[in-house]
Order: sequence, then C-alpha cells, then structure tokens
Amino acid sequence: MTKTNLLMVLTLTITMTAMASKIAGTTTLKDVQPTGSTDKKTHKHLQFDLFFDAQNMQYTCRSVDNKSMNATDFVVGSELRYEINGDKGKLKTATGKQVECKIVRVQASDMTHP
Repeated sequence: MTKTNLLMVLTLTITMTAMASKIAGTTTLKDVQPTGSTDKKTHKHLQFDLFFDAQNMQYTCRSVDNKSMNATDFVVGSELRYEINGDKGKLKTATGKQVECKIVRVQASDMTHP
C-alpha cells in the first residue's frame, strides 16, 4: 500500500512540475529591439528581442534566426497572446501575426513601480 501511495505522489509531483513550465495568457508588448546582425551564410534574417510581462515576471523573447519577422506587425503597447513552454515562446498579435521565439531572459517584476 505504501509503494502505491509513494508512486502516486511521485507521479503527481512530476505532472505538476511539467505543467508549471507551460504558461499562456494575454499581455501588453513592452518593447521590440533588433539584435545581432545578418549575413548571407548563417543568419539570413534579422532577429528581434520582444519584451513583455507575464505572471509577475518580465520576459525577453528572441525571434528565431531561420524565420523572418516583420517588426511593424508587433506594435509596442498592443495586446498579444503568449505561450511559454520552458525556454520556447510563441507570441501572437490580435491581428493574427505570430512569431516563435526563445526565452533568453526572465526577471522578477518589481511590483512597486508601474
């Protein structure tokens, strides 16, 4: 009986840990900045860092370098949907424009300053 209980607790712990790394919701885009450079061999597309807040954390998500992104589709101050799974992110605007990105920085939000 105790082995069964231990197995159930272990399974529940692993499931909750896996679920904690996946978050989704809506937020406001705080900033968009170009990063890196392009060249014809390895980095064909300019990358962008997108900054947003989610669940009391500040995230920096870098667009992938093998896909193009039109920076004008992501207007600072506009609302967007986010999905975060570990270090992978996906951002989608209200107009349906979407970008896949990699979470490169996470910081606890300072709730005392708006």
